[in-house]
Amino acid sequence: MQLDAVARTDPGPVREANEDCFLVDVEAGLFVVADGMGGHASGEIASAIAVEAVQSVLLGDVNPDETRLDRSSMDQEEEIRERLRYAMNQASISIRQAALANPVHAGMGTTLAVLLIENEEAHLGHVGDSRIYLFRDDKLHRLTRDHTVVQQEIDAGTLTPELARIVPHKNILTQSVGYHGPVEPDTSTRPIDDGDIFILCSDGLTDPLDDAALADIIRAHEPEDLAEVLVHQAIENGTEDNVTVVVVHVQP
Repeated sequence: MQLDAVARTDPGPVREANEDCFLVDVEAGLFVVADGMGGHASGEIASAIAVEAVQSVLLGDVNPDETRLDRSSMDQEEEIRERLRYAMNQASISIRQAALANPVHAGMGTTLAVLLIENEEAHLGHVGDSRIYLFRDDKLHRLTRDHTVVQQEIDAGTLTPELARIVPHKNILTQSVGYHGPVEPDTSTRPIDDGDIFILCSDGLTDPLDDAALADIIRAHEPEDLAEVLVHQAIENGTEDNVTVVVVHVQP
């Protein structure tokens, strides 16, 4: 198995600053997208802190043993997902400490989408509305569920997915790293296959492009071109946010 990865980020046509941050570490199999929020460049700071904290925990010497009283019953997959949960909460603590140290950054936070590929398995963790997709056998699968108010309304049956794309409160988060304190990330593990294409992205991509449009673009382009093409299409389709895309291709 060999991994290839490409990434692109752009501030978009509306915003002057880019508050997104990403990490691509093919050798370690670690890929991250974070979409920061907060004024006075706080979003940019929060997303960078989060990415650094996740990298430090997952690839460094930080030991998450204290996060569970009894981990003896965990299998290997559960332990990796626990590492993801711990890493995201360490990121949240680091962001809150930075905000306390400088009140101008009070209230800053970020989304986080993390993909860790180990032993031919994909381990996913996410908080917020940055997403992870899998393109396999000519079909696009959304692997994450947005932590937003509108997603809750969709789940409750009070809002359709079509209307959810245009309502004014579509980007209000129910969880974010830093701002909301301790977080409960969604985590999962799945086997990978040759030819799989994983896509991590901020909502600057998915606001203007629905899943059907994303699938059409993926079918029409080679994996090594996808990050650049997707960012370009988001801008062409009128995104008002920063756009970040990380594409990971599983080679035979």
